[in-house]
Amino acid sequence: MSQERRQAPTGVKGPKNIQQHLQEGEVVLFSAPGFWDNGEVNYSTACELVLTNQRIIGYYTKSFPREHLFLDSLPLANLTQVSLRQKNYEPLFRELLVSDGTRKIYMRTSRRHIERLYALLSETTGKSEDTTQDTATEDSSTPHESPSYARQKVRTSFESSSLGITVLFVGGLLLEIIGVVLWRTQGAAIGTPLCIAGLVAVTTALLVRRQRTLS
Repeated sequence: MSQERRQAPTGVKGPKNIQQHLQEGEVVLFSAPGFWDNGEVNYSTACELVLTNQRIIGYYTKSFPREHLFLDSLPLANLTQVSLRQKNYEPLFRELLVSDGTRKIYMRTSRRHIERLYALLSETTGKSEDTTQDTATEDSSTPHESPSYARQKVRTSFESSSLGITVLFVGGLLLEIIGVVLWRTQGAAIGTPLCIAGLVAVTTALLVRRQRTLS
């Protein structure tokens, strides 16, 4: 990466206190709210998606009610794969997959932000190749020795999509609440089936979410 490229972008401050965690010569190029999924937990972390001239970072910090810092990153020099993924049943968000051949990070944010992030990643790493793929599986590409860029149209069933999981989880919680209310007002014979159905729905949503993370 040329010195001109490393220093050209200016005026992007990034999220609160991010400067304290940057390396020498590191400059923030892009920052936007989104979701970061590194596969280490069964949920996505709401945070700032930050691109610098050296790393792609998931970051947030808070001081109340107690101090907490979340910071996860991948060096741009280690990237082997960058895929802009458009999934059916996810009309509001777009997903960006970045990988170093060992770890896979999934980032989700609005279409405008994800397109900007994708373009800046390509520009910063000096890659212009952009192919379009259509796949019915979650992970169809293999690591490359140098960064490869692609746009993917991912076909998934509604049940295994993020929207489907959310609907199933929220619906299960509502059934639980309604079941408890009916249990107290109408009796256990009416409330128990709803509580059981809600528990099954919530459990199924968590299991599907875990399976997606591990796949």
